[in-house]
Amino acid sequence: MLRNLLAMLSGGLFGAGLLISGMVDTAKVQGWLDVFGNWDPTLAFVLGGAVAPMALVWRLAAKRDRSFLGLPMPRDLPLLVDRQLVLGSLLFGAGWGIVGFCPGPALASLSFGGWQVWVFVAAMVAGMAVSPPLRRKLDLLDTPSDG
Repeated sequence: MLRNLLAMLSGGLFGAGLLISGMVDTAKVQGWLDVFGNWDPTLAFVLGGAVAPMALVWRLAAKRDRSFLGLPMPRDLPLLVDRQLVLGSLLFGAGWGIVGFCPGPALASLSFGGWQVWVFVAAMVAGMAVSPPLRRKLDLLDTPSDG
């Protein structure tokens, strides 16, 4: 129960941050990404406001064996830069640059963003649904055959 309450409060805080920071405004996001045109540097404060506290929290969390809820802390995974990571990053960045939305702000904008946001979220969900079977097929193509 406490875990669900904390998850709900965290999600609400995250959504409020997206609204207050302007991350749900596609023009502002695209202005941030347009470094060679009409660049809008204001989202740098959003980036700094997110990265600075998280750097501190990650350092504190690394010293703990259990979370505040008593659950075991996840340990660092080895850094693996593979085709999946690179392709996913490229697709995410291209979508973010073209549309001005990433998944969190898109969901936060569903109630007021108009039909275009609904089309984007539908395409995003379709992409998430198609991705696992497509990945399995691509992995099969990479597997060397005996023969």
